[in-house]
Amino acid sequence: MKKHDKHKEKDEKNTDKIKNGEEKSPEKNEEIEKSKTEKLQEEIRILKDTLLRKAAEFENYKKRTEAEISGYIKYASEKLIKELLPVFDDLNRSVESVEKGETKDFEILKKGIIAINDKFRAVLEKEGLKEIDILGKEFNVDTCDALLQVPRSDVKPHTVIDVVEKGYYLKDKIIRHAKVLVSAESNESAESENNNTESKENKE
Repeated sequence: MKKHDKHKEKDEKNTDKIKNGEEKSPEKNEEIEKSKTEKLQEEIRILKDTLLRKAAEFENYKKRTEAEISGYIKYASEKLIKELLPVFDDLNRSVESVEKGETKDFEILKKGIIAINDKFRAVLEKEGLKEIDILGKEFNVDTCDALLQVPRSDVKPHTVIDVVEKGYYLKDKIIRHAKVLVSAESNESAESENNNTESKENKE
């Protein structure tokens, strides 16, 4: 192949590369790189703005939630207080009636107090309060506190014979243990049991 033909072939290849975009001028490459950089910078700016906006939204949400929780705690008893207000009104009216001398009949006063008590109990039961039923049953350390053991011959030992202070559940949780008196084995029962034991031993 002649030298002239080689140059001609090289020029044709270069021309093809330029046409196909394989070979670009330095200025063109610089523009492309600049365009890519600007595009990346724009994406970074958008992501940064989004991040800052999300951070601000979360901070507002956090403050709003804290305010709601604080308000809920502060006014948690509002519902119960509203339900107790009618009972409190009845009690105040009864006291005023007694102070003014309008209620002199003991039976009327008694009925009024019982009605207020029933109303009060109904509100508490509606909220999930339930009395611990323990009188006459075996002493249970999970629900009761024993104040005193009383010797009794008519009931089994460790039986609750009196409730000094009632205990209560709130739904399924014990909020106050019952304070009770518990039966203990009487001296007579103990002596009788000892005599029976000695009698058996003598027979043997």
